[in-house]
Amino acid sequence: MRNWQERAGRWGTPPVAAAALTGTVALYIALVAFGNMTDFDTNREFVRHVMAMDTTFHDDDLMWRAVTNHTLQDIVYVAIIIWETLTALVLIAGTALWLRGSGTHRAARRITTLGLVMLILLFGAGFIAIGGEWFAMWQSAHWNGLQAATRIVALVTLTLLVVQLAGREPGRK
Repeated sequence: MRNWQERAGRWGTPPVAAAALTGTVALYIALVAFGNMTDFDTNREFVRHVMAMDTTFHDDDLMWRAVTNHTLQDIVYVAIIIWETLTALVLIAGTALWLRGSGTHRAARRITTLGLVMLILLFGAGFIAIGGEWFAMWQSAHWNGLQAATRIVALVTLTLLVVQLAGREPGRK
């Protein structure tokens, strides 16, 4: 009976929570990247409309920021997909390290932190700051990804906090 309790108790540890959260975020961004590759046109249209600012208030003081060149828009979209794919790979590696055990927690924390920071840069800097503010995405009723980006940044930030706590070894900073 005690052996069962010890094994079950390990499932309730911070490293297991870090592995579960890292794996969840890795799965999410892998599916996003896969979806963007297999249904290329749907989100390409999103990027094009945001960058073109064609569904904003058309304020002359802001419209100079619009990028209407399809080639440049597509380069940005492909760069996003590449970033998502690389991030997914980093987070999958982090998940694997968390699952390997306590000897790999320090490496798991570092790799996972890298992947989570990559997502904060994509959704925080990319979608919220650049898309939301620079391209005035907040003004669009139809092509507005701020709510989804904010939700992702919140999940990633929570995961980052758990990862930082879970990777700490007693007595070490």
